[in-house]
Amino acid sequence: MTDQIERVDVLVSSPTRNYVTLRITTADGIVGLGDATVNGRELSVASYLRDHVAPLLIGTDPSRIEDTWQFLYRGAYWRRGPITMAAIGAVDMALWDILGKRAGLPVYQLLGGRVRDAVPYYSHAFGWDIPALLESVAEHRELGETYIRVQSGVPGLDKVYGVSKNPNYEPAGRGARPSEEQFEPGVYMRHLPKVLGAVREQVGPDVHLLHDAHHRLTPTQAARLAKSVEEFDLFWLEDVTPAEDQEALRMVRNASVTPLAIGEVFNTIWDCQHLIENRLIDYIRTAVVHAGGISHSRKIYALAEVHGVKAGPHGPSDISPIAMAASIHMAASTHNWGVQEYMGYPDLVHEAFPHAWSAADGTLQPGDAPGLGVELNEDILTSESYKTAYLPVARRMDGSVLDW
Repeated sequence: MTDQIERVDVLVSSPTRNYVTLRITTADGIVGLGDATVNGRELSVASYLRDHVAPLLIGTDPSRIEDTWQFLYRGAYWRRGPITMAAIGAVDMALWDILGKRAGLPVYQLLGGRVRDAVPYYSHAFGWDIPALLESVAEHRELGETYIRVQSGVPGLDKVYGVSKNPNYEPAGRGARPSEEQFEPGVYMRHLPKVLGAVREQVGPDVHLLHDAHHRLTPTQAARLAKSVEEFDLFWLEDVTPAEDQEALRMVRNASVTPLAIGEVFNTIWDCQHLIENRLIDYIRTAVVHAGGISHSRKIYALAEVHGVKAGPHGPSDISPIAMAASIHMAASTHNWGVQEYMGYPDLVHEAFPHAWSAADGTLQPGDAPGLGVELNEDILTSESYKTAYLPVARRMDGSVLDW
């Protein structure tokens, strides 16, 4: 019989930002790591793991990965949602990590081996005005990147999603209450074609441009926007409407051929099913950590493949290098992969999570270390304790709350 799980640790720490890390140790000393970070709700998922999941794992067989997933999902009865699925996702990642280390193979080999030599990623270029954005885009091009998300300030608005007046953009803010941003769809929709036109003129036809509307438009507004930016040949237009209203994407789809991406807030295959089966999107954005780990994400991507939809997973800075490793291993071995979001990390985060994966020239490589190829430098990881932080809240100019 495969060795049993002997110890489960939940580490909540803040090396530049908050992370929730799961560490599973077997009786023969193999350690598996998982990421359970849910930005702005870190203590909820940490408690879910520590108080409700960890005791159930002690003494179980770590090689029974699918059985453990089903046990934690179906056995809870109160299922789905980001907290439950991030907790299950962390366990699942850790068990795949253990399996790879026991086999002496990187996880992508366990998933069937490579289907591509390198994994393309997109990063974020932003500027408060168009000249600053063009400068940021040029810097990304100098790094060899050919997939670039572009976000710009909007005239008359002091705070805008995806844009910072500082060189580094971090949406989550420290403090007892979230910061607030203002947004007005009309001025944004009139301004965006000018932004995309300027960027396309600078980079030419061979650079893949992406843009994120971040759930803030009505179906009619989203359809108008998608139609108005067709000439700029976007790789995708992301999150044009609130993700919960899935039928809204049909109006957008019928109005425009601009490729659509959505789903970073989805947690299960059932959240994705309608959009995929009805071909209302081109890219599904579920993150490995928030969609139940590698085991469940594979099922989402398999459903997507049948319907001509590709994976384009969420990859913000609040997904730790462990979850990023899991996503890269999946990208290397999943045929219907589009692109991986990669915001990058501060040096301290790389030092806290030493990893075999690498980023260069616009692509990611999983590395060939056994398992996920990520270790912990616990001294650095836990040198800063949890600090309350929230993602912002958005309001329209009349003061009413809007999707952030």
